[in-house]
Amino acid sequence: MTLTTPRPTNLTSLLVANRGEIAVRVFRTARALGLDTVAVHSDPDADALHVRAADAAVRLPGAAPADTYLRGDLVIAAALAAGADAVHPGYGFLSENADFARAVRAAGLTWVGPPPAAMEAMASKTRAKELMRAAGVPLLDPVDPHAATTADLPLLLKAAAGGGGRGMRVVRDLDSLKESLEAASAEALSAFGDGEVFAEPYVERGRHVEVQVLADSHGTVWALGTRDCSLQRRHQKVIEEAPAPGLPEALRTTLHEAAVAAARAVSYEGAGTVEFLVTADGRPYFLEMNTRLQVEHPVTEAVFGLDLVALQLRIAEGAALPLDPPTPAGHAVEARLYAEDPAADWRPQTGVLHTLDVPSTVRVDTGFTDGDTVSVHYDPMLAKVVAHAPTRAEAVRALAHALAGARIHGLITNRELLVRSLRHPEFAAARLDTGFYERHLPALTEAAPDDRAPVLSALAAALADSAPEPDAPLAGRLGGWRNLRSQPQSRRYTAAGTEYEVRYHPSRSGPPELLDHPGVRVLSAARHAVTLEVDGVRRLFHVKQKSNTTYVDSVLGSRALTPVPRFEDPQDRTEPGSLLAPMPGTVVRVAEGLAPGSPVTAGQPLLWLEAMKMEHRILAPASGTLTALHAVTGQQVEFGALLAVVQEEA
Repeated sequence: MTLTTPRPTNLTSLLVANRGEIAVRVFRTARALGLDTVAVHSDPDADALHVRAADAAVRLPGAAPADTYLRGDLVIAAALAAGADAVHPGYGFLSENADFARAVRAAGLTWVGPPPAAMEAMASKTRAKELMRAAGVPLLDPVDPHAATTADLPLLLKAAAGGGGRGMRVVRDLDSLKESLEAASAEALSAFGDGEVFAEPYVERGRHVEVQVLADSHGTVWALGTRDCSLQRRHQKVIEEAPAPGLPEALRTTLHEAAVAAARAVSYEGAGTVEFLVTADGRPYFLEMNTRLQVEHPVTEAVFGLDLVALQLRIAEGAALPLDPPTPAGHAVEARLYAEDPAADWRPQTGVLHTLDVPSTVRVDTGFTDGDTVSVHYDPMLAKVVAHAPTRAEAVRALAHALAGARIHGLITNRELLVRSLRHPEFAAARLDTGFYERHLPALTEAAPDDRAPVLSALAAALADSAPEPDAPLAGRLGGWRNLRSQPQSRRYTAAGTEYEVRYHPSRSGPPELLDHPGVRVLSAARHAVTLEVDGVRRLFHVKQKSNTTYVDSVLGSRALTPVPRFEDPQDRTEPGSLLAPMPGTVVRVAEGLAPGSPVTAGQPLLWLEAMKMEHRILAPASGTLTALHAVTGQQVEFGALLAVVQEEA
């Protein structure tokens, strides 16, 4: 895409006021345009990929976002110290902070984003809705939460500032409204420094559809098609695609026109996204405008053949867009790969990512490489994986196949959920709405009753673990094999809470003979690869051992297996009813009136723990009495820390 530049501002060096995947992605385009790149980093990110990818990096002392990436004064000082002449905000953190944008400009730097006045106009969802109503954009009528009646239910509570699902609650009964308001306000205040919360009708089975806009300083505004982002967990997007499938042409036109009207209403410049809720009967309602680049922007790039970051930079230099955008082609689908356990209330994971290897048939935007650590301080997204093809069916199939074939070792991820979601009949038929995971999560996360993959993976793990090293001397090459057929070998593993036992007869002259596994024959067994014949079908299993875990990958899926020790470690025993911290984090709330001796009921929320940009409830495991409470509000806790003890009633 060629842009004319009547008032050129020649940028030479770009600082990205962000971290992780988006910083790496912006640096990639900046380098292609010949710009020097500058990273900023907190102490936990000192060796992060975005730091290694930049030409220069500046430390922001501390760990918490409030002390580092949210300190606009430190970011601007870093840009000046490193000689940058422009700042790109990425998304999240300060990306929609109008005061930061003004401070960047006041420091003599180029702001790669919309005018601060436009950001300010859209910063509060309540004020933005007033502007959109005046511009003729369709809206849901607001509800006063303090005067709500049963006729107004269900309600959606939303933070007036920020995004990403923070400060959002669905209220289905009036009894829980007061508590939900307080919780939403507290979360919004913690996340955005603004506790304002508003309410609007909650639309059941609605679709989340958005329009990418791009505008220059010369009056041209592009509507770059639609995206569907309906598959969400905790109001945060999981799978996105462009164009939004199944929209009537008249509705698509209405969305485009409303998005352009929204952008013109605030004299917008740069990249932004106008988000809508589309009801089951096809009525669109304005939700908000994100005055920044979206996480899901790659699907629009793929369909339109554009580099949105390059266009952001050129618009910041004063370039003019052509009057009309390019013609879209094909379909693109993006999946967000998270370090989290969907089966355990989406619990985020921390630790070392040993392997992240996704087939090159798809686009992968990531802030991690093998051996990097996923920190407790930030969002647990590992990567965005994007497939583009001539049709939706081909794009969905390509993305599912690539994710299924990826090797991801070291952390529990949502990869299996993504694959199953993409292959679900409702998704394949484009029957999309925001309640998808509410309906299907149990089925998407439970093991199939006839699934042999875990057993076969355990077989591969045991055979690989017992195989001799290829360069071992003869005396050591027998590994786990024994000479006596009368004494079989036995190994036990656990995977996802289930134990598997593998028994086999060693052989001196060939592969071992398996016991208790009819229809399975060992063709070869080496330290890193095992080939089994399963009911006449040859299957290859890749095996990688790290620490006390064996990772097995095949076309049947991936498994992380832990060897079962012969004897139980007494240190593993904990007092019955103990509530342990599921991850490192901060105790943000303790249930009102909770103290040792308090009666509790099974499933009752006792504590709220904040970690990795999400709030997690610690529930009573059974009805009984709280006999110990070790957590207090504001306390930092480590993984496995004892928070409380509940004695179950007799």
